[in-house]
Amino acid sequence: MHTTTLALLALFAAAPLYSAAQPVKPLIDSQNYTFLAQVAQPLHGSIRHLTTDDYTLEVSRDKISSYLPYFGRAYVAPMDPTQSVLEFTSSKFSYILTPRKKDGWTVSIKPKDNPDVQQILLTISSDGYSSLQVLFTSRDPITFSGMVLAPDKH
Repeated sequence: MHTTTLALLALFAAAPLYSAAQPVKPLIDSQNYTFLAQVAQPLHGSIRHLTTDDYTLEVSRDKISSYLPYFGRAYVAPMDPTQSVLEFTSSKFSYILTPRKKDGWTVSIKPKDNPDVQQILLTISSDGYSSLQVLFTSRDPITFSGMVLAPDKH
């Protein structure tokens, strides 16, 4: 019985904040969705579980808005050290959607009006589970795990 209890506890602890996966194809097709970050994994250091619904990347046809934290090493001193490099809005960006061979999509976003962020790579499964990697010009990359949801669902 002790082993069963431990297995159930491990299962519940590993469950994401939003366990009810939703089909996301209509959201991806409309290019109107929100990535909700649940876990941050910096290049160096430990994984950080994000305990609020505040860390998002909002995607629409005319803009992207990032409200993500950054944990990592900068190779150039920031202009404003009180603001996260991943808190920005961009209206000038390229957006490339590529279907994956087995399941889901890969989205490549390159902001043209943010000199710090080179590329945002979003890997999305057909049920909404996602991974987001941000590549910078003068910082270590960071990866987030989470869900893609309708813009009003987070």
